[in-house]
Amino acid sequence: MSPTNDLVVTTPSDLEIRMSRVFDAPRDLVFLAHSKCEHMKRWWGRGNPLDCEMDFRPGGRYRFVEHAPDGEDYAFRGEYLEIVEPEKLSYTFEFEGMPGHVCVDTLLFEEHDGKTTLTSTTRFDSVEDRDGMIESGMEEGANESMRALDALLATWK
Repeated sequence: MSPTNDLVVTTPSDLEIRMSRVFDAPRDLVFLAHSKCEHMKRWWGRGNPLDCEMDFRPGGRYRFVEHAPDGEDYAFRGEYLEIVEPEKLSYTFEFEGMPGHVCVDTLLFEEHDGKTTLTSTTRFDSVEDRDGMIESGMEEGANESMRALDALLATWK
C-alpha cells in the first residue's frame, strides 16, 4: 500500500474490512481527534449534527447519534476495549438500528516524517454482516468522515 490521502479499503479476510488513510499531521493529534466529544462532533458526522457521549477509558462506553439531513437519526454505541495512547484504540461498534450485530474496530496510528497512517480493521461475526456493511455504502461515508477529519487537523497546525 502506498502512502496516499485517499482512503484505501480492503477485505483481508471473510470477516474483516480494513481501511487506511494518511493524514498530514502527527499521530498525537490524529489520536486526540478520536478521544473527545468536542472533536468527534467536528468530523465523525461528516458535517451533520452529532450528539456524543464518551467515557474514554477501557471499559467505558460511548454513544453517537447523527442527525441526518433526511430527518432520520442514526445511533451507534459501543465499549472501549483497549486504549494505548497515541498508538492504538479498540472498541465495539453497534448500529442501534440493527441491534445484536456487534463488530470490533481496531485503529492503529503510525507516524512517519510527521504524517500519520491511520489503519482501522473492523472484525465482524459473520460474512453476511461484513458484506452487509460493505453494501450499506460505508466506504463513501468513511471517506466523507476522513475528509472532515483532515480539515479539522489542518486547523490545528
